[in-house]
Amino acid sequence: MNIQNINWNYPTSIWFGLNRIKEIQKACDDLNISNPLIVTDPGILKTDIITKINSSLKTKANIFSQVKSNPTGTNVEAGVKIFNENNHDGVIAVGGGSGMDTGKGIAFMSKQDRPLWDFEDIGDWWTRAKSNVIYPIIAVPTTAGTGSETGRASVFTNEDSKEKKIIFHPKMLPSVVILDPDLTIPLPPSLTAYTGMDALAHCLEAYSSENFHPLSQGIALEGMKIIKNNLIEAFNDGKNIKARANMLATSCMGSIAFQKGLGAIHSLSHPVGAIYNTHHGLTNAVFMPYVLKRNEDAIKDKITDLSKYLNLPNPSFQSFLDWIIDLRKLLNIPHTLNDLINEDSKLEVMSEMALNDPSTASNPIKLNEKDFLKLYQNSYEGIL
Repeated sequence: MNIQNINWNYPTSIWFGLNRIKEIQKACDDLNISNPLIVTDPGILKTDIITKINSSLKTKANIFSQVKSNPTGTNVEAGVKIFNENNHDGVIAVGGGSGMDTGKGIAFMSKQDRPLWDFEDIGDWWTRAKSNVIYPIIAVPTTAGTGSETGRASVFTNEDSKEKKIIFHPKMLPSVVILDPDLTIPLPPSLTAYTGMDALAHCLEAYSSENFHPLSQGIALEGMKIIKNNLIEAFNDGKNIKARANMLATSCMGSIAFQKGLGAIHSLSHPVGAIYNTHHGLTNAVFMPYVLKRNEDAIKDKITDLSKYLNLPNPSFQSFLDWIIDLRKLLNIPHTLNDLINEDSKLEVMSEMALNDPSTASNPIKLNEKDFLKLYQNSYEGIL
């Protein structure tokens, strides 16, 4: 199968195709980056991806990899220290959401004089930042799901409050994104499943949101069709380059789509990840059918239309819900929250956190703290 090498310019400069990683030096030159810092996670260091990047650069770059799977403010602070001590002038953010979010955070925070949490995605807090000292970012995703490569925000855990916070600034959007499907080949089936379900959650919640954004609506719809046609193939055969390429493109589509909004899947997932350090995509996948069922009254017609577009048998809300449940089984996704965290002492605490999560505002049904507690209880017990 021939993968077409092509450049896109929405929402940023995206270089898609096989072996595009060899053009990393051109990306640096285009952005006047002469001393990049590579930011990644420890897992990527076990592959040959960083070697491929450094072999394509004029000068071997420094590497920062003190990144947790759910990155923290402390990770960003440590990276900023390295960035400033070595006079770096740009970031190459490599990996899944953790590596890319941290890289974006380092480029953003390196010359700010306020703490990270002062730039949470609340109102116009982003205007507090000094915009003229935010360094350029090149994003190189190695998973297909988070969409951080085309996002203007990063998610970090505040270790003091045990809360996940969304940090936003328009200039956190990477200036160049390199989508090289070959870099996703080493991804194991489990992470292929988790990140693929993350992309599906992004598209599904954006599609379900009542906010008006027809551009994102169309992208979300097509994104879900591509996922339906390629996620299982990528999961079953990691060397299927066509499936890998399609899933990598869909990851971008998901993050572009959720400019329209997210919803309760993410609201529920963020507290669990902050407290129990679970994989974000996996956690989203666990909550997906429970939130769908809770939102049914508001989204039934939309989901019926979606099921028709996906060519599901007997198109309806129920057929879509059945497809989600069957898909999770095929991907070895656990059915209950109990399977994920195996204790329920913090459900009430997490319910308050979920209510205050920014994603809650765009859920198609208005939810209160009791609603979130019920969703946690139902998902823990497996009650749809």
